[in-house]
Amino acid sequence: MIPLGIVISSLVLSWLFKSYVHRRLTKLAEWTKWKGDEVILGAIESPVVLWFLLAGIYLAASNSPLPEQVIRFLQTGAVALIILSVTLVIAKTAVGLLELYSKSTGGALPSTNIFTNLARLLIITIGLLVLLQTLGLSITPLLTALGVGGLAISLALKDTLSDLFAGLHILLSGKLKPGDLVALESGERGTVDNISWRDTNIRDRLNNLIVIPNSRVSTSLITNFDVPVKEMEIRVICGVSYDSDLDQVERVTLEVARDVLETVPGGVRGSEPAMRFTSFGESSIDFRVSMRASDYSGQYAVQHEFIKLLHRRFNEEGITIPFPIRTIHQENLTKS
Repeated sequence: MIPLGIVISSLVLSWLFKSYVHRRLTKLAEWTKWKGDEVILGAIESPVVLWFLLAGIYLAASNSPLPEQVIRFLQTGAVALIILSVTLVIAKTAVGLLELYSKSTGGALPSTNIFTNLARLLIITIGLLVLLQTLGLSITPLLTALGVGGLAISLALKDTLSDLFAGLHILLSGKLKPGDLVALESGERGTVDNISWRDTNIRDRLNNLIVIPNSRVSTSLITNFDVPVKEMEIRVICGVSYDSDLDQVERVTLEVARDVLETVPGGVRGSEPAMRFTSFGESSIDFRVSMRASDYSGQYAVQHEFIKLLHRRFNEEGITIPFPIRTIHQENLTKS
């Protein structure tokens, strides 16, 4: 009856721990600023009952009249299951803390599959080695075999490993991360959807998914429109006739530009537009207007509304936007 009582007691203790201790710790964690305690408590919520049960089985086997081989089998199995469950909990906690750190630093460490998978694989591998060592199996030959096998695999999977390390370099450098709007020298343009261990996924404006190997991305010339800031300058080139009052043209143009920046979504409110006359054209005095857009996609709405309003104001103010004029001289040649 003693072994049975130990097992029943372990189940009762697990229920008490989960119902009272774990619940109160969870409520207490909600009041703390650090969210990592919630990740840890969430990871151990499910396996805590299993741990108490396995500990009870281990103690019950020590106090049971069963044969020694059966006792050893039960204790070894309990220890093995505890090691496996603890390994999975540590892997889950590590992944959760990585994601939490990525959010708290504003994407300094991008939360992508490549980091979570590598962290999970590393922890599970260490847990399996500890399990084999606990079971009395020597891991030295295994490590030797893994070293030799890893060398052969690395030679066979040279391109795949190249993509893997290129992906790590891209993420750790911080110059390219999910959510950035980029353009490659080969012509691909879109938003970075994800950077996996093998390739980089870019979603274009037509919602098509472009898959590019990491090795090609790392060696390509990339324009990142969101780094160091998402704001960008818009330049609109226009021209007025030589009969125009340039002071009036400058005043009207800046008034329209300020109004567009304050009212059109995509413009940077409070920013001051700039206007500069640039050249004497063939049929007009040319000038350039510079404005600030909140991001790359916002420039189109700002530019669209500015051209419409500027054309309307020029018509109201009597300012002419000339079109190119060509004078053709035609000579009739007659034969004598």
